[in-house]
Amino acid sequence: MTLKVTRKDDLRAGRSVDNGPAGDASSGPVKIAVDLLGGDDAPAVVVGGALQALAVDPGLRLILVGPPDAADAVIRALSPADRERVELHAVSGAVTMADPPVRAASRETSIRAAAHAVAVGAADAMVSAGSSGATVTAAVLALGRSSGVRKPPLAAWLPTVRPGQETLLLDVGGSMDCTVAVLQSHAGLGTAYWSQHTGQAHPRIGLLSVGREPGKGDRVRRAAEKAFAATDGFVGLVEGDDVLLGDRADVVVTDGFTGNVLLKGIEGAYRLATVGVDGASHGMARAAVMLGVPGVVVVCHGAADEGDLASGLAEAARLARSRRTGRAEHTRAGQRIRAERDVRAEQEQEGNR
Repeated sequence: MTLKVTRKDDLRAGRSVDNGPAGDASSGPVKIAVDLLGGDDAPAVVVGGALQALAVDPGLRLILVGPPDAADAVIRALSPADRERVELHAVSGAVTMADPPVRAASRETSIRAAAHAVAVGAADAMVSAGSSGATVTAAVLALGRSSGVRKPPLAAWLPTVRPGQETLLLDVGGSMDCTVAVLQSHAGLGTAYWSQHTGQAHPRIGLLSVGREPGKGDRVRRAAEKAFAATDGFVGLVEGDDVLLGDRADVVVTDGFTGNVLLKGIEGAYRLATVGVDGASHGMARAAVMLGVPGVVVVCHGAADEGDLASGLAEAARLARSRRTGRAEHTRAGQRIRAERDVRAEQEQEGNR
């Protein structure tokens, strides 16, 4: 059995062992760095989720970030041909749920090493089921923030009672405290992500509070309601049940503390309502996308199962391919503009002769 091993020097230079990140075609391979040590039941659950994702997506490539023995469990379960789709970046440091997020500043931890792989171009995306705070810390330190973003939020898709319709909730744990300006930033990021995901424009935006009536909520919520009044698509204040009803808002904005509490409550209720005779919960995937950073970062729930990890990997692959397609379209548009400009310049020169 052979296992590709990515050296630290390769990651620093932005090289994977096959001398580059995934290809540049929208339908081509996509490479994701997976934190093997993130999550309550890591690495076993992460290994199982990785195997599920590899079986479903033939274009998926993985950098397994963590101890070699955990990566071996993935490799042994793959066919000789599929083993070429996996490589190892060996690190032993873990960030547990009890550790302070600042521990993720160390590049010797699996979560920071995964983020670093994205930062240097060795991977197209990263997935971790570790601490949300640690993931945000690692991603911000490795990737930086997008222009104008102070606090990158985590965004999660939630099912509604309307068939085929989901609500985007953010923030669900990126930062605990928010100002009005940060909430406005969340709304802008959420709108862009919702439009990218659905292919539609102009979502209905709601601000989560304790009532729909104007003026309800704490001081920040009341001030934010006034500031949001000029925001295109703002429908006003919404309550927790509006998130699942889906008839009032498409994007629901709140701070990370409130959003995380709401999300965990919905998850618990969903598990209670859908628990099967085998004692397992079925259906609602538990993963969030980090917005406001120049890279694809997916955060799975710490208690995620193998299916949740596989869903998180699938979403990361979809987003990475979407970004690649967007870059290609932007490049083609620029080439067309330059070509048209050159043609006009030649025509003007001909006319002046």
